[in-house]
Amino acid sequence: MAEGRRQLHVSLISLPDAAISTLSGIYDVLNAFKLLGAVESLPSTPPFLVEIVGAKRGPVTLVSGLAVEAHRSIDEIETTDIVIVPSVVLSDGSWAKGRYPELVVWLAAMHERGAILCSACSGIFLLAETGLFDNVESTVHWGYADAFRQSYPAVPIFPDRVLVTAGARQQFVSSGASMTWHDLVLYLIARHVGATAAQTIARFFALQWHHDGLAPYIVFEGPKAHGDAAIVASQEWLATHFSVANPVDEMIRRSGVAERSFKRRFTEATGYAPLDYVQRLRVEDAKRRLERTDAPVDEIGWNVGYEDAAFFRRLFKRTTGLSPGQYRRRFQVPAYASGSSAGPGSAVAARSQRK
Repeated sequence: MAEGRRQLHVSLISLPDAAISTLSGIYDVLNAFKLLGAVESLPSTPPFLVEIVGAKRGPVTLVSGLAVEAHRSIDEIETTDIVIVPSVVLSDGSWAKGRYPELVVWLAAMHERGAILCSACSGIFLLAETGLFDNVESTVHWGYADAFRQSYPAVPIFPDRVLVTAGARQQFVSSGASMTWHDLVLYLIARHVGATAAQTIARFFALQWHHDGLAPYIVFEGPKAHGDAAIVASQEWLATHFSVANPVDEMIRRSGVAERSFKRRFTEATGYAPLDYVQRLRVEDAKRRLERTDAPVDEIGWNVGYEDAAFFRRLFKRTTGLSPGQYRRRFQVPAYASGSSAGPGSAVAARSQRK
């Protein structure tokens, strides 16, 4: 952003369902320009004016029980440049519509007046209530994906994506699971202030772009609420027998259903072809072994059902976006946090030998 450009007004929405960690994190990072003082790579005038905004001015008790102060009410704000809805918690696993009608109307009005609408993680549940995201590609926390599809079937979502921008003027921005609010704020800084400023802020807060996407974080759970009892029985058997030789053939034999019919019914019920489903289960078990043991990668591949170590490594990377060694380095608890006497350097060195 060139010096002298007007400050952008950011409305950070506070509502009772919101997670304080996301809300306060976004607030602190976007306000960092005035907190860091004179840094050559940052503009001298803070580029953002960030306000916490609620249905009413004053304290708002969030889902954690902690309260934040809404600087202004939505009735006091006629225009804003950027609206951000932070993560919300679905305590019963679903989103009840119609609880915040004034907010929904205000969000639509701000969009009409030119605002960028942003969601962090599950904040998309509130934004989608405006109807503006119908047929607009978006992302949401993968753990809430099924609930979101049930609530908003007209909104195409991609939970494996870190950040999705859409619209003719890129006015719809959504970030994925939990800590991808880091990517959201860095994106907004890069877009409106510049890449150098985003890099400076990222270094100061030790924020990281999720370059590898969210596939490594997603835990595979095959859907079972489809009503096909024969397929559910096969899924339950497969959950503990996925590593056997020829598991698809054995599953079909045990079901008593003709092969062609079984494969069709399995795919319709679960959304996965039987072999794809088996591979997902095997990779998921391999992920746990990589996280929790020091077993060699080839041994893990063998234990989950693959004699061909090279094929296992290719499949693992295709599924998660990371090689087994990369996955282990990212997700295994480091020695200094697990009670091991070895120091961090020893842990890193040991792992580099297990790629």
